[in-house]
Amino acid sequence: MPMMIDELVKAPAAWMSRRGAGVVISSRVRLARNLKDAAFPGWAGEDECVRLCGNLKQAMARLESLQHPLFLDMDKLGDTDRAVLRERNLISAELAEKGRGSALVVAGDQHVAVMVNEEDHIRLQAVRPGLHLRSVWNRVNAIDTELEEQVGFAFSRELGYLTACPSNVGTGLRASVMMHLSGLKLTGEVDAVLNGLGKLGLAVRGLFGEGTEAYGNMFQISNQSTLGESETEIIARLTAIVKEVAQHEENARARLMESRQTYVLDQVARAYAVLTHAHVLNSGEAIDLLSGLRLGVELGIVKQLSIAAINETVLFTQPGHLQRLAGKTLSPDERDMYRAELVKSRLQQVGFQA
Repeated sequence: MPMMIDELVKAPAAWMSRRGAGVVISSRVRLARNLKDAAFPGWAGEDECVRLCGNLKQAMARLESLQHPLFLDMDKLGDTDRAVLRERNLISAELAEKGRGSALVVAGDQHVAVMVNEEDHIRLQAVRPGLHLRSVWNRVNAIDTELEEQVGFAFSRELGYLTACPSNVGTGLRASVMMHLSGLKLTGEVDAVLNGLGKLGLAVRGLFGEGTEAYGNMFQISNQSTLGESETEIIARLTAIVKEVAQHEENARARLMESRQTYVLDQVARAYAVLTHAHVLNSGEAIDLLSGLRLGVELGIVKQLSIAAINETVLFTQPGHLQRLAGKTLSPDERDMYRAELVKSRLQQVGFQA
């Protein structure tokens, strides 16, 4: 099992790939599904969950649309391995707490992942860099259709797909985008924009999903309603709103560079200075500072650093990845020191030129 996790760590995460530059970092579509005539995982006993998990893994192994799948049983994963999967947004916090009878199935390119026996029997998701919700939906839909032909899903003609939580009943679809909104943050406009999204019926979460903070001014924006709209309508509406938010962010960046360029230069330079000289960095602070550096790259201020390098550094400074790189379990204080050294070594090789 550790070897399998090592293979995942060596590859870039789908939501932070080399093409994930710009205001919209990535697009994700997730479907909640349950097997017909079977109790939801929260109501089923452990033996029943084990049986259902085995059946689902066999079915997914036969899917032509799921390429080179990797199967990970949750009861065989240690704390560090679970943290790595969580940090890559391949599993939820809830699945990270599961044991026997739950699993993760992930495609070789990490763009598709299936959580088995989390809150629902199946949580199928696909991710792609940039704003590509429609193509992500098409990939998820193809897998969903093929899998339903093999196992059969719980479905009501009146309500749609049946789920453990009523908020997911209907399409069972959650579409989300990850956005980098540092310009709006620096102009003091981000709260107004995010409050406006709430009034439009959208949810705003932090970098690592529900219950997490928006470190690095990175926000996940998603639909809340799964009933009363078709999948294509949900995708189209979210895409239109995201484009509008992205335009607000671009406008904010343009105004900053026009009237407050020295302020922006100072913010970027301070971020670089701390990252390359600090002896201790916690994970939240590291992401915030790397976000400032990312803004510098996207505005053309920093010319000797790539978004790909920043993306990888953000991911590898998280606790699970950090301990996997160190090859041992680290205390919080040890992680903060190791993180500072890791960031320093990566950025000093690049240099800073504004």
